[in-house]
Amino acid sequence: MAPEKQDEELADVLTAVGPRLRALRRQRGTTLAQLSETTGISLSTLSRLESGQRRPTLELLLPLAKAHRVALDELVGAPETGDPRIRPRPFVRHGHTYVPLTRNFGGVHAFKQILPPVEGAPPVPELKVHEGYEWLYVLSGRVRLLLGEHDLVLEPGEAAEFDTRTPHAFCNAGPQPAEFLSLFGPQGERIHVRARPTNPPEGRP
Repeated sequence: MAPEKQDEELADVLTAVGPRLRALRRQRGTTLAQLSETTGISLSTLSRLESGQRRPTLELLLPLAKAHRVALDELVGAPETGDPRIRPRPFVRHGHTYVPLTRNFGGVHAFKQILPPVEGAPPVPELKVHEGYEWLYVLSGRVRLLLGEHDLVLEPGEAAEFDTRTPHAFCNAGPQPAEFLSLFGPQGERIHVRARPTNPPEGRP
């Protein structure tokens, strides 16, 4: 390959790093200030990296990859080999195992989530709010979904969708591991499937 072509491809890869970093941070619901505290990289440097004004270096990308819990090649967008298979790298957050089913940083993100079994009375999870829209489908076990004033238990084969700006949380509702598919649109992308509450308010069908 000609040196000019190599330089052009390298420039394209480096140019794409900033938008990938921004999309990944927003997907995680992390602020620049939080990321700065975690990585030790200054706010101004992080901002310039995301805007493309700062050239990414290995010294900067390594702590960012660790903070986002992704492989380094995912940050730099290693060229596709033409193989359509996705080789997920599971990660654990707050005791939940996430298996990524997509490798893109934009649009809707797909995950398989595994909730560990609970013993005794499970603690009530903290309700959270963030930008986006989420759809989930239960594969096995029972998933408890707290959504605003609703407290639902989803069984295998049931699905739910909701605006993540509504206070929400979910946890395992049984003694066995629970598995479900999750589609998350960080910009509010919607999937038009909705599950009705298992126990609708009195007086409603």
